Amino acid sequence: MSDPYTPAPTFRPGGGAKRFGTGEKAKPASIYNMFARIYTHARTQLPLLIGAVLCVIAISLLEFIVPQLTRYTIDHIIPNRLFNKLLLIGGGVLGAAVALGALRYASTSLMASIGQRVLYNLRNDLYRHMQSLDVSFFDRNRTGDLMSRVTNDVSILQQMISSSMMQLFTDFFTFTAIAVYMLWIDWKLTLMLLATFPFMLLTTKVFGKRMRSSFRTVQESVADVSDHLQNTLTGIRLIKAFTAEEYESERFSERTQKNMDANIQVTRLRAAYEPIIDFLNFLGLAIVLVFGAWLAMKDQMTVGTIVAFIAYLRLLQNPIRHFSRIMNTVQQSAAAYERIMEVMNTKAEIVEKQHAAILPPVNGHIVFDHIDFAYSNDSTLLERFSLELEAGKVTALVGSSGSGKTTIAHLIARFYDPQNGEITIDGYSIKDITLASLREQIGIVSQDIVLFNGTIAENIRYGSLQSTDEEVMAAAEAANAAGFIESFPHGYGTQIGERGVKLSGGQKQRLSIARAILKNPRIIILDEATASLDTESEQHIQDALAMLLKGRTCMVIAHRLSTIQKADRIYVLEKGKIVEFGAHDELLRLEGRYSQLYELQFPQTDVS
Repeated sequence: MSDPYTPAPTFRPGGGAKRFGTGEKAKPASIYNMFARIYTHARTQLPLLIGAVLCVIAISLLEFIVPQLTRYTIDHIIPNRLFNKLLLIGGGVLGAAVALGALRYASTSLMASIGQRVLYNLRNDLYRHMQSLDVSFFDRNRTGDLMSRVTNDVSILQQMISSSMMQLFTDFFTFTAIAVYMLWIDWKLTLMLLATFPFMLLTTKVFGKRMRSSFRTVQESVADVSDHLQNTLTGIRLIKAFTAEEYESERFSERTQKNMDANIQVTRLRAAYEPIIDFLNFLGLAIVLVFGAWLAMKDQMTVGTIVAFIAYLRLLQNPIRHFSRIMNTVQQSAAAYERIMEVMNTKAEIVEKQHAAILPPVNGHIVFDHIDFAYSNDSTLLERFSLELEAGKVTALVGSSGSGKTTIAHLIARFYDPQNGEITIDGYSIKDITLASLREQIGIVSQDIVLFNGTIAENIRYGSLQSTDEEVMAAAEAANAAGFIESFPHGYGTQIGERGVKLSGGQKQRLSIARAILKNPRIIILDEATASLDTESEQHIQDALAMLLKGRTCMVIAHRLSTIQKADRIYVLEKGKIVEFGAHDELLRLEGRYSQLYELQFPQTDVS
């Protein structure tokens, strides 16, 4: 497993644009595509799905039977005074009610179970896919927005999958059965009723499109709120140091107001939509009453049939009525699904070749051969750049900020790919080998230390997840960390807090080195590993690094030149180009750029 190396959370006062893949806006996903995707997950739960479908069929049959009992009572039992059958009718209605209750309980439970399993698979698929994407994807997209897609957007689908999908399926089945039966009873009257349904569908389409757009705004505003929370909570010390609490509260209020306005817009659309559907439903009832009564008065239809027809009309209209109520959920889910699919459809830019080889244990001879590299559409950072790191030697990179030092480290670990040129390790092109086998042999110790909220032992063991407690303690000992760890009451079981907030800078850095030692990589990259430490902490770190670097290829990125004076070779970079290289003493004798940097850090003082 590669040593985790990601930049510290960036404090973004102004937020940032959301970009996926090439940054093009995703094509809106249809509701059909959403249901099709959900079905691909749901069909893995086939026994539960079959059980739910059988319950739906049984429910539809029972709902069909109850109006028939009503019709039989009015047309036969009452006129013929069949007192002995009244209890049977009452028992039949109550039995149907009990059976309907049991079947609805069973169908709801089954669909809830299916829904939770679908969400479990979908959320895991989304998270796994995000883990497979390269570093540039996370450079482009906000952490809070990605968190919102994994948590909030997936959760929005839960209600639709658990209840709304079952309601839609039940209504579709019921609508089809009732419509066929009503056509059989009186096709003319039924066709008059069905004539109102195209208007319902058109209304639903028009309002549905607008509601989905509004829900999209709602969910994007939730992502903005989540992103603001993530940034401000991780940067709470900075906010308090600059007494910016009121400023951040106002910015948070702006984001929550956007969410409030979008929700109000959705409510207004729904408030306008439902009365139109209700009017069309009442129009259908008026048709049945007027023309049904006219047929009854002409003895062409019995009163019981009219009553049953009205009951069936209600069953026929229920799907539309239900859909008008759950369209809120459906459109919200469709908007959430679009946001999820934006991530799922994003392809990684750093991909392995189809038959990539596994990199064998290496000596660590690294060669950059005429590399051209730029971040996204930015200006070229490295142009025709060549560099050689000798196996088993310590190579240092120095230079001004922005000269490309950290970029070189990123390219070795293949966090990014150069636009041109080739990088090889022991003669193997890193594009021809698997990412796992490459990164398993690289350890990175950075100034920006990434520690997870957990115990000291868990953070060290991240370097090798299968390691034993003894191996973890040995790595801590080698990293000069065992002393301070054992001084804590809970030792290796001490909780370090988010990003190691309970530890000092030197302690966090020694845990990072222990993690790298436990990984036992062949290639070590030290990126400003001691830049922000005091003199005493730096000495502890230097002792730990001496243990880590034995017999390994090491690249050191440093501004503090005192840390690289013993390097085998030092390269001086300016604007992506090597301007000088050699050993420390050689570079001082050249009196060039390295000498200037050295004089700035160690000015000569005249003593009279």
